[in-house]
Amino acid sequence: MNARELSAAIEAQRPAIAEAVATRQYAEHPELRERYGPVGWQRTLEDASYNLAFLAQAIALENPALFVDYLGWLKVVLLRRRVRLQDVLDHFAYLQDGLRQSLPAPEAAAVACAYVAEGVRRLPDLPDDLPTLIEGNAPISLLAHRYLQALMRGERHVASRLVLDAVTQGTPVKDIYLGVFQPCQREIGRLWQTNQISVAQEHYCTAATQWVMSQLYPYIFSGEKGAGRLVATCIAAELHEIGVRMVADFFEMEGWDTFYLGANTPTDSVLGALVERRADVLGISATITYHVSEVQRLIQAVRAAPACRDVLVLVGGYPFNLAPDLWRRIGADGWAPDAQTAVERARELLAARRPA
Repeated sequence: MNARELSAAIEAQRPAIAEAVATRQYAEHPELRERYGPVGWQRTLEDASYNLAFLAQAIALENPALFVDYLGWLKVVLLRRRVRLQDVLDHFAYLQDGLRQSLPAPEAAAVACAYVAEGVRRLPDLPDDLPTLIEGNAPISLLAHRYLQALMRGERHVASRLVLDAVTQGTPVKDIYLGVFQPCQREIGRLWQTNQISVAQEHYCTAATQWVMSQLYPYIFSGEKGAGRLVATCIAAELHEIGVRMVADFFEMEGWDTFYLGANTPTDSVLGALVERRADVLGISATITYHVSEVQRLIQAVRAAPACRDVLVLVGGYPFNLAPDLWRRIGADGWAPDAQTAVERARELLAARRPA
């Protein structure tokens, strides 16, 4: 059984394994019902399912570091919600037993359990908390701090005025994107991860930032076009769209004609947009590791469509930053860690394709 077959087998058995893990953990540790309340079992079931999804993706990509990184994120989430580390370690022991009992071949189970065991081995040494992502006394950092505080108070109009005033006073829009929006979005994610804000607050802040970004469009869409044509999208099921929207805006500021599709876009719609817009480059974003296979499937669909055979594919997002060679494995033409680098990389790819 190869890596992709093993990944598919885990996905096929994911609901059954997750339920077996949650049921066994609560059967052998009845004190958990009192410790974590009436929703504890359901949360354990959901966590087991997510754990298996991330494991399956790491195996499919043959990259144990992706699973270890996920466990580092999960550790902070759970500890800040008063889940004991020993309960987490017990959970993964039951998870390995579930894999051994459910997978069709002992050698396949051994591979899957090795991924889990490596993550668990490193878990105690991974950080328990995360430092703030907005620091320093540079003017842009101070603006980011004031902007975030306005969002935390629910004052999106104040946040917008801070940004618009900075731009009218000469701060480049790109600096606002890279020095305010990007670190604030990351800080908002950290605040949720460390249980300092709710999901509702996180969603409000993200929606507010998207609204503030729209206030800057007169500065973004006013230039001449002709550098190239970009279609930018998230794959189906990916709802984290603000990063790829920032990328599309950077292309627009660099003279590209852009067509931004947003989150959760079906493959047929992406292919149709590539043809209709006569795109030179398709930019695809994925924030969550277990969506990388969806990115690969979209790339395969683009390659298989005769009308799209000349489209260059550029990928980005957290999993690709974590594993910089991942883009090659899934068949993309290039990868970029941030919006400005994405523009530069697309320019290089087009230049390499065009005759001298």
